[in-house]
Amino acid sequence: MKNNILFLLLTILVLGLATEAAGQQKCVNSEGEAAIVNKDIPSAKLEAIARAKWAAIEQVVGTEIKAQSLVQNFTLVDDAVKTKAKGVVKSYTVKNQINTADSVQVKINACIEQSGAKEAVSQLALNNSIALFIPARKPGREGDEFEETNILSETIIGKLTEQKYTVVDVAPTHAIDAATIEKAMRSGSTLTVRSMMYKFLSNLLIIGKVDYTISTKKGENIGYGLSMPFNNVTVRLSYRIIAKNNKTGNMEILTAGTEQAKGIANSVEDAAAEAMKELALNLTPTLLDKVSQYIEGNTKKVTVKISGVDDVDTTLEVKAILQNIVWVSEVEEKEMGEFIISYPENTLYLANSIQQKGNFKVVNFSPYALTLEYQK
Repeated sequence: MKNNILFLLLTILVLGLATEAAGQQKCVNSEGEAAIVNKDIPSAKLEAIARAKWAAIEQVVGTEIKAQSLVQNFTLVDDAVKTKAKGVVKSYTVKNQINTADSVQVKINACIEQSGAKEAVSQLALNNSIALFIPARKPGREGDEFEETNILSETIIGKLTEQKYTVVDVAPTHAIDAATIEKAMRSGSTLTVRSMMYKFLSNLLIIGKVDYTISTKKGENIGYGLSMPFNNVTVRLSYRIIAKNNKTGNMEILTAGTEQAKGIANSVEDAAAEAMKELALNLTPTLLDKVSQYIEGNTKKVTVKISGVDDVDTTLEVKAILQNIVWVSEVEEKEMGEFIISYPENTLYLANSIQQKGNFKVVNFSPYALTLEYQK
């Protein structure tokens, strides 16, 4: 009997500790501001608090890019995160409130459930936003050095942006360093990868590291009494493209590989630079192909119903507007005022993009359906 009671007590203790660990909280101070419309101060205060809550969530997760910068109309963001962030903000206290003629500003202290905060933020990530970090070890005049922004990374970023992808260069943010990436590449750590995706609200990550060797030194004997007139440098890249599977939520390696290229020049530094240029030309087509396959595989069909579209001319006008929205790949007419749109992103962004056109008002949205009003 005593053994049973002891076992029961131990079980309760273990479950309690597990629950506490799973629901760890962090309390932070944050601020929010909202415009006063029609002298309605209470509504402005509620909106300011909502913004402060979301700012607290972002602060706990440690995002480098804010959701507000992805979606300009905060009302849509607020509506979207009400369900996603439910239960994430465990408690909050308004510390200060300042009312001006045009706005309400609040400062709050909010206690956030950390694991839930990460999940809430990740739901607003962009499918075609690419976080990229490829540091390179290169020869310097005072010895080897790591260059976190280099010829290879800049070339890849340029090619991706040409294809209309949103690219975040991780290097200038100092959110991670070359040594951490090297360790992650060796160990296959998903923790580092997941952390970077949270920070940059991205579902796609290109990480790698570049190293070099001097194949032949200038002046080196190459036989038959001849000396090498230039330095011959080989650079080698190890890389991975990692993406979040929107269906399972798991991280998947889309591709992994190694590439190398050679460069010849008078100085070792110039030879390494030439090799990096060649490497960029060889690698870019492969990266673009893998990224394109991922985006295509994550494109979904969204039903868009628009009231006020009641004749052929208006239908053609609205269809043209929808086709010109960024990332929309196809618009199909189903019936008068109803369209099927192929879109690779969170429906929230589609709703916001349509509303920004000026003639539309969003009535309701869900992951696969939008309802709007068209005002001629």
